[in-house]
Amino acid sequence: MLLATCQALMMSSNTLVVASSPLVGMTLAEDKSLASLPLSAQLFAGMLMSVPAAFFLEKVGRKRGFMLATLLGMIGGIVTATAIVQGSFWLFVAGVATLGLFNGFGNYYRFAAADVVDVEHKSRAISYVMIGGVVAAIVGPNLANWTRLVVESAPFSFSYATILILYITSFIVLSFTRIPKVKHDEDSEAWRPPRAIGRIMMQPRFVVAILSAALGYAVMALVMTASPLAMHHHHHDFSDTSFVIQWHVLGMFAPSFFTGHLIRRFGLIKIIFVGTVLSVLSVAINLLGTSVGHFWWGLLFLGISWNFLFIGGTTMLTETYHQSERSKTQAINDVTVFSFAAAASLSAGVLQHHFGWEMVNLSALPMLAIILVALGWLVIKERSVVADKILQ
Repeated sequence: MLLATCQALMMSSNTLVVASSPLVGMTLAEDKSLASLPLSAQLFAGMLMSVPAAFFLEKVGRKRGFMLATLLGMIGGIVTATAIVQGSFWLFVAGVATLGLFNGFGNYYRFAAADVVDVEHKSRAISYVMIGGVVAAIVGPNLANWTRLVVESAPFSFSYATILILYITSFIVLSFTRIPKVKHDEDSEAWRPPRAIGRIMMQPRFVVAILSAALGYAVMALVMTASPLAMHHHHHDFSDTSFVIQWHVLGMFAPSFFTGHLIRRFGLIKIIFVGTVLSVLSVAINLLGTSVGHFWWGLLFLGISWNFLFIGGTTMLTETYHQSERSKTQAINDVTVFSFAAAASLSAGVLQHHFGWEMVNLSALPMLAIILVALGWLVIKERSVVADKILQ
């Protein structure tokens, strides 16, 4: 529950940034196609920090590492608020990127939960931590909406100042956590010598896990980042944008109450397949119209899709490595996932500005097709292995 609370605080900051940073970027940037650059910078910074964060947390312990990392979140809140007051686009980009550096650490909350439970409960532990996003769905967008005009001469500046409070609170909550440092006991029967990363990555389940999480996140980042810009373009009020983002984030995290149970009952492959189909449905709805209702339903299904793909991919990843291989495998996963997300987010502003909402959504379809092909390949591979064992 403490890790879920920390996840909620981090995601409240992130959803505030998602709802408002494209609009702040469009106001501050001379080149309006760069409106999504701040959000892309956050994702890119999180990707760059993924590998150092993994090894830093391994060295100093996850509790101490998480607590030290909240300082990055506090600094990010101060810098972004200052940038808006000063009207500096590039300082704003730097501030949002600093928030992303913290995310490089905070994204390991789910692994911290998975690493302290037995194999049977890993998917449920990951899901429970992700439930913190339900709180974020309510707090983040509403915080942006309610506080955006506190300083009328610099809209959203006070919203970003509140991020400082979120990370101070996170620091306090983390001080109560008890995350045991995993010992690599070479005398234990469970300990195995680490394999080369190339050998780990050649496993079919590793490939599908990476593709599901990375491409699922990329589709979500692409469409989600463009949504506030598209709604502004179609003359929807920011309160409507905030409402849509709120329900999108609820879709991302509310299913976590039962995603772990669904995975245990139906299996990872089926859940990842359903998640992909929901993304296709989201794209179809977005292509049918641009009313608030279309944005709402489209983003809601997109959020649920992301939940199934991200939790499904994360859970499948935990089946591909031994304890001695934990840090490097998790780091490779998160670098890949957030690289795809950052690239997709940056593309969103360019696609929306030059080609429009329809092209944003059509661009998601090839990525979803790759996931479906990868799932089919995995099913064939695993059935072949089972058949070979029967023949033997």
